[in-house]
Amino acid sequence: MSVQSQNRRVTVPEIKSHKGGTPIVVLTCYHAHTARLLDSHVDIMLVGDSLGMVMHGLENTLGVTLEMMITHGKAVMRGSKRALVVVDMPFGSYEESPAIAFRNAARVIQETGATAVKMEGGVRMAETVKYLTQRGIPVMGHIGLTPQGVNVAGGFKTVGRNQDEWPAIEADAKALAEAGAFAMVLEGMAEPLAAKITAEIAVPTIGIGASPACDGQVLVMEDMLGLNPDPPRFVREYASLGGAIEAAVKAYAADVRSRSFPGAENVYPMKKAQ
Repeated sequence: MSVQSQNRRVTVPEIKSHKGGTPIVVLTCYHAHTARLLDSHVDIMLVGDSLGMVMHGLENTLGVTLEMMITHGKAVMRGSKRALVVVDMPFGSYEESPAIAFRNAARVIQETGATAVKMEGGVRMAETVKYLTQRGIPVMGHIGLTPQGVNVAGGFKTVGRNQDEWPAIEADAKALAEAGAFAMVLEGMAEPLAAKITAEIAVPTIGIGASPACDGQVLVMEDMLGLNPDPPRFVREYASLGGAIEAAVKAYAADVRSRSFPGAENVYPMKKAQ
């Protein structure tokens, strides 16, 4: 087997083939070091606009710029060789028109080397999804709770608890699938509705705070590692690294202040005289 084939990335058709089969493993990723750690274990790395909060301390995703997404997208691509990398299109970079969305998405693909982009919105974005996919840019959809619409929604709220909401959300899912989205994130969605949508549409669904019946799941990596002091209620923490990091820093600070930190003579010992 050649080196090139060993390092071949997961492709969009391979992700689509997971529909109804082996669940798709997705985590967010924002830099090269963690990309190397994730690469052999996940199918998709999502360079999410959640980096605004996780990496830059913003209150929400609305302040994230295209340049920020490209910078982090480049870093993730440098650190990975196998997983399919998807980059979020940030607020304001794709809503105005399909042509502007294509221009900005093309820049993301060209400058990062990533395979695909993700955009929020259902029926209203179907024309844009179709425009991009027909021009060679794979698009992952995102419906349900859409963080970029937080001001319109009045906060982060689960959708689909009232069955009166279901027809519009189902229409969103069908419109994106028919427009050519290769997969779809269902976020903050009542479990029965997410399961129903998963059964109804032909492309894989990826849940986050939705149903385990989805074709895959995504979490913000920092949430599942225990680095977020106030994670969403649906998150399962697989590690408690926040406390471990703080304890390590505390121990390091104590060593430095007590002058017990190894000095240069221990790190770079002098050669003995001949």
